[in-house]
Amino acid sequence: MKTHNLQQRFNQLRNNKAFELFVIFIIIFSALVIGAKTYDIPENALRVIHLLDWLITFIFLSEILVRFIGEEHKKNFFKQGWNIFDSFIVFISLIPVEDSELAIIGRLIRIFRVLRMVSIIPELKMLLNSLLIALPQLGYIVALMFIIFYIYAAVGSTFFAVINPDLWGDIAISMLTLFRIMTFEDWTDIQYETMAVYPLSWTYYLSFIFFTAFAFLNMVIGVVVNVLNEEHEKVLQTNKVPEPSNTELQQEIRELKKLLKNQIERQ
Repeated sequence: MKTHNLQQRFNQLRNNKAFELFVIFIIIFSALVIGAKTYDIPENALRVIHLLDWLITFIFLSEILVRFIGEEHKKNFFKQGWNIFDSFIVFISLIPVEDSELAIIGRLIRIFRVLRMVSIIPELKMLLNSLLIALPQLGYIVALMFIIFYIYAAVGSTFFAVINPDLWGDIAISMLTLFRIMTFEDWTDIQYETMAVYPLSWTYYLSFIFFTAFAFLNMVIGVVVNVLNEEHEKVLQTNKVPEPSNTELQQEIRELKKLLKNQIERQ
């Protein structure tokens, strides 16, 4: 009985908004502490930051324990990927690697503590889950985009390699140049350079930009938004309280009539 009451109290604590906001604050503060280590700061301030880092790790450990104890079915706690991720980050943070050869790895692991923001905020979690679900569909778009890149790179390398081998020397370099064009990084300079030899080469650039920067980018946005809407609808359906059916309503009405009839007969 005491164990059940303890589990309920911890469950209420982990679902408390103030507790969630406190954890979010600690995650942001942890990111600031990590950023402070990248500056050239005095030795005394570095010691304070080191102590704060251990305090943050202790708070994260306490938060994981609160969530674990508050879980009704303990076996299901580590069936969730985010719980495994959070526990792994906290566990790695507990290993004293500051004065060893693994110090850089330890610092890198601590940087990933910022990702815990995703596991705490449901909206961010839904956004990331939607992106992961959309990856198979995005894979086909990326494959088609690669084909377009490859064709245009082969054409560009064939015609423009003599003009500027640094940009069109081979198909690999040409693909990097095309990526630069797709991101509009001084692409007009490249265009005018080839137009001096091939006046109609502007059609090459404009058609490539249309296919990649406009058409494919909009396709990617459309897929992600569509999956995000589907996930949002699933969340709404999950949280929606099911309405009673007509049969259940009729049964309840009969029971109410029966209760009223019994009360009238007793009077």
